[in-house]
Amino acid sequence: MNLPARCSARSEELGETIFGTASTVRHWLLIEHAGPWGSRPLLDARLPRGIAAELRRVDRSLGVRVLLIRRPAGSPGMGTRCFAIRSGPGDSWIQRAILGSLADVVDLDLLALSRGLDPGLDPVSGPLFLVCTHGRRDPCCAERGRPLARALAEADPEATWESTHVGGDRFAGNVVAFPHGLYFGRVAAADAEAVAHSYRRARIDLAHFRGRSCDPMIVQAGDHFLREHLNLVSVDDVRPVSVRRDGAQATVRFETLAGLIDVSLERGRTQPHPLTCHAVMPLSAPSYRLLAIES
Repeated sequence: MNLPARCSARSEELGETIFGTASTVRHWLLIEHAGPWGSRPLLDARLPRGIAAELRRVDRSLGVRVLLIRRPAGSPGMGTRCFAIRSGPGDSWIQRAILGSLADVVDLDLLALSRGLDPGLDPVSGPLFLVCTHGRRDPCCAERGRPLARALAEADPEATWESTHVGGDRFAGNVVAFPHGLYFGRVAAADAEAVAHSYRRARIDLAHFRGRSCDPMIVQAGDHFLREHLNLVSVDDVRPVSVRRDGAQATVRFETLAGLIDVSLERGRTQPHPLTCHAVMPLSAPSYRLLAIES
C-alpha cells in the first residue's frame, strides 16, 4: 500500500486512534517569543545569553514544560507575557506575568511552580488555547496548525496562542486547552470554534479528545472508554482514583456522579509506521483495548 508522505496523513489512513496520547505534563511555563523558533527552540531561538541554559534546566530538572508562544497575528504586547500553569491533578490554574524582558524570567519562582505551588503571579480566570504550529519540528504542525490557529484566533482572539512542540505531530492540528491541560487532535480549522466553545462551557469535544496531560496515558485511555460508554462530556464528570497494573493490563478506578467505576483495559502496540515526518525508521506506538467496565 502506498501511504501518504506526511505523518498525520499516514496516521489517519492507518486508522490510528488518538486517545491516550497526550504528553504527560503537570506544570507549564509559557513564554512569549515571536521567533524564529528553530527546530530546538530553547537552543535555536536566539534567547538572551544564559537564559536558554536556565530554561533547559527548568524543563529537564524541575519537570516544568517550557514552551515558546506567540500571537497568530504576530502583534506584540507591552513587555513579554508569560504564563505559569498547573494542569492537575486536583486544582488547576493559570497565572500570568508581564516581564520587562525575557531575561526577567529567571526571577520567577519556578521551583514553587515545579511543586504545584503558587508562584505569586497574577491569576488568570479565562482559558488559554495553544495551537502547535512548530513547522521546523514537523511540517504537519505548520500545514495543519497555522490555519487552525488563525481560525481559533478569529473565534477567541484573547485566549489563542501559537506554540512550539506539544507532542504528537501525527495528530496535527493539535490544541491544548488550559488550565486543565486537555489535548485535542486532528482539529481542522472548521472545528476550532466548536472545540473552544465546548471547553469554555467546561465540556469536552470527545471526537478530538486525546487526553488530559496530568494523567498517565493508560489512565487517559480508560477515561476515553468510560466517557464514550456513558457519554460523559463535562470536564469534571470523571476523576481517576487509582490504577492497578498487571503486565500489559490495567484497571483504572474512576469517581463519577454514578459512583466508583472500574475500567479494565489492555495496552498493545500499533503496527510500525513513521511517527513523525522526519522519522528515519518506522516505530510502533501504544494502543489500548477495552476489556470491561464495571460498577
